[in-house]
Amino acid sequence: MPRMFGTDGVRGLANRVLTAQLALELGDAAVRVLGDESERSDQFEGRHRALVGRDTRVSGDFLAAALSAGMSAGGFDVIDAGIIPTPGIAYLTSVLNVEMGAVISASHNPMPDNGIKFFARGGFKLPDTKEDEIEAVLGQDWERPTGAGVGRISHDSTTATNLYIDHLVSSIAPVGPNKVQPKPLKGLKIVADCANGATSVVAPEALRRAGADVIVINASPDGYNINKHAGSTHPEQLQAMVKASDADMGVAFDGDADRCLAVDEDGNLVNGDQIMGILARAKKRQGKLNHDTLVVTVMSNLGLKLALKDMGIRTVETAVGDRYVLEEMLRGNYSLGGEQSGHVINREFATTGDGTLTALTLCNEVVQSGRSLKELAADFPQLPQTLVNVPNVDKTAVKDNAAVQDAIAREEALLGETGRVLLRASGTEPLVRVMAEAATQEQADEVCERLAAVVAEELAL
Repeated sequence: MPRMFGTDGVRGLANRVLTAQLALELGDAAVRVLGDESERSDQFEGRHRALVGRDTRVSGDFLAAALSAGMSAGGFDVIDAGIIPTPGIAYLTSVLNVEMGAVISASHNPMPDNGIKFFARGGFKLPDTKEDEIEAVLGQDWERPTGAGVGRISHDSTTATNLYIDHLVSSIAPVGPNKVQPKPLKGLKIVADCANGATSVVAPEALRRAGADVIVINASPDGYNINKHAGSTHPEQLQAMVKASDADMGVAFDGDADRCLAVDEDGNLVNGDQIMGILARAKKRQGKLNHDTLVVTVMSNLGLKLALKDMGIRTVETAVGDRYVLEEMLRGNYSLGGEQSGHVINREFATTGDGTLTALTLCNEVVQSGRSLKELAADFPQLPQTLVNVPNVDKTAVKDNAAVQDAIAREEALLGETGRVLLRASGTEPLVRVMAEAATQEQADEVCERLAAVVAEELAL
């Protein structure tokens, strides 16, 4: 059977795949696996504690209730932080010293979907082994606590949100001895597209407290409009607003605000690769880019790697998924990494991708450098790239099919050092993603088309 946990937690159509019963059982199983007796929060009379947050989807209400019920029935005191970005739960899991955090969100997926992801003590996403342990005990009966051993559920969204905003603003504007909040973004006019999601309150407030003049769009969540023609997956509205308002730049978040894309003053999209390049160079200048290395995934554009190489910055590649990026960052003690999609992990301030943090640090670099976002992004040109999803194929057979591997070798020989190809199995669907980068868009299209045809023929179900 396939794993229940995908690239980023358990995800599916709410009330069909992800039901209240499953959420209850996941909460129950998580406390068994993550409730190590040797790691109780002793300062809280030996009781276990968990933190739960969610995005703005209507299904988050019943899923949060069910997940919290499973945890509290297992003996955990649960703090319900309400609507808050995923990285906010990661941060608070660390600073509040709770055993685990959980977020109910399907990130950039459409509103009918939802998901549940867990954070271990310290605010780190769970490794595959821990997820497998949770899945192994799911639905099993065990000796649950009774009486005073069961947990309580409390609600405190205001305190949680304020703690998180304070942390975000201090990343670029630490309060000095005079107790005055600096305004490093003063004079910067920015449009923020909150995707009607979890950062609809957090991002505008953090940017304004840092001194920016903020125009906010898509920050009126109603439970149904999350990601709908808005945010990082639909930046068209942001691009138009930046130009219409004569703003310096714009930033777009996804539903749970763990990713951020940007728009320059002319309305051009600045993707995650370019953002990472800008921030990596800034960190190198500040002496904060550990080992002069940026961690990226196999999806990052070759143009980024070539530009960074000329700047004396090396890249290390991982599989797709920001938790794999983080694992490599921890292994090699690297300070910055991320994905083309806009997940950026800045280990100086976060344990996971944080879109609002990325927006703040990117805005700060625009101000500090004295250059426009367009000028900064131009230093990281992107090679033309084509991506084709090939559906209804055996995604597990890519590496073992001789014809597919021969086709890959032919195209790689044709491109040489001027491009590359990548075939990747989807983590959630029966399809293979075929990607090609080349010196021209025409060549990238042709290579991708030829490879996709081979995959469709050879791996057809």
